[in-house]
Amino acid sequence: MKHPSLLHIEDFNYDLPNEKIAKYPLKQRDQSKLLIYGGTEIRESIYANIAEELPQGSLLVFNDTKVVEARLLFQKPTGGLIELFCLEPADHYADITTAMLQKGSVQWKCLVGGAKKWKEGALHFTTEALSIDGSNPPQKPLKIIANKVEILSDCFIIEFSWEPAALSFAEVLHLAGDIPLPPYLNRETEEADKERYQTIYAKHDGSVAAPTAGLHFTQHVFSQLEKKQIYKGYVTLHVGAGTFKPVKAAQMKDHEMHAEFIDVNRSTIEQLLAHVSSGIIAVGTTSLRTLESLYWIGVKTIHNPSLAAADLQVSQWEPYGDADRYDGKNNKEGKNTSKVFSAEESLRALLEWMKKNNADRIITKTQIIIAPGYTFRIISALVTNFHQPQSTLLLLISAIVGEEWRRIYEYALTHDYRFLSYGDGSLLWINNHKTNLA
Repeated sequence: MKHPSLLHIEDFNYDLPNEKIAKYPLKQRDQSKLLIYGGTEIRESIYANIAEELPQGSLLVFNDTKVVEARLLFQKPTGGLIELFCLEPADHYADITTAMLQKGSVQWKCLVGGAKKWKEGALHFTTEALSIDGSNPPQKPLKIIANKVEILSDCFIIEFSWEPAALSFAEVLHLAGDIPLPPYLNRETEEADKERYQTIYAKHDGSVAAPTAGLHFTQHVFSQLEKKQIYKGYVTLHVGAGTFKPVKAAQMKDHEMHAEFIDVNRSTIEQLLAHVSSGIIAVGTTSLRTLESLYWIGVKTIHNPSLAAADLQVSQWEPYGDADRYDGKNNKEGKNTSKVFSAEESLRALLEWMKKNNADRIITKTQIIIAPGYTFRIISALVTNFHQPQSTLLLLISAIVGEEWRRIYEYALTHDYRFLSYGDGSLLWINNHKTNLA
């Protein structure tokens, strides 16, 4: 198979009629349809019954990031409105959590709606009186000021400052911002979206888009998983606006994958190590990218046990070289003895690196792109929604099921499946891996 950088994005196109895009979620999360594909047959179920499709003893891994109210409307000195879309913190912050906890002021990378109209001066935003300190009736307004610091190639660095300064930036966004729905929904945010465009287990502020495969899970589903002794694990990948970034390059070698923050604790890595043989199922493409990135981070620590934390990042094409192999040497018979590192070896090395560096968490960025030609190291299957044509997410689906993605998507289109963020989903097994699980 040719290197993924040589793939042409036009080969991953299909016709998605507008009426197939789910503009609103179902009232009951777990009643969404679930397409099952295990290598040959396509079957149908619903999320409420997903436990029936998973092997006892397997591990479901969820992304527990929380969508923040990343859209802020400011007024120009002349009276017009400017929208600031908060993407991610400026580079000098260690991670998103650190930046979210800043009080009084913070610098953030933002898209600016109406940037040409913002010539100079600060932007101002003042809320109505709020119960900021829990007082009732409301007593204080929230006042926010935005100043341009730097213009980058694809965004702006904006410095926000606010009063009361005792509030964290996360609290400021909760009080004054708006949930950023995906652009393809082509509608304004409604009150119901504040609850439905969030997973029930969302925990860590930082995403500008929901890990949508998780939107279908309910306490009922979790109860069914527990009854069957199917375990749950959590990783954090803060979803950036780059997840919606269209692939404008004809060939993938000219497309730069977006980098996103991941945060995984030691106990989760130990949990992964314990379940490699019993099956690890990623809930959502963000969970999958996090889990597979952990393998490559572990390999880095095998090659260099003294690796600095700053060097743990995974680059776009890193998985497609020879980084995952022992140094190839010939034995006495002249045969090459190179060997691919196993998931167990990689995860153990990562745990050893964490122990040596007194690290309880791995916090870094991943730019990994998963496309046809990728060999999966950690996961056995993926639970995911149906994705846009000519997207990197569709490349990821093709990496799992090969050219069968066309048959799967055609089936979904002709059997009334709802597409994209608020739509239905699928359970896709890698190389019919389910049949190999105990």
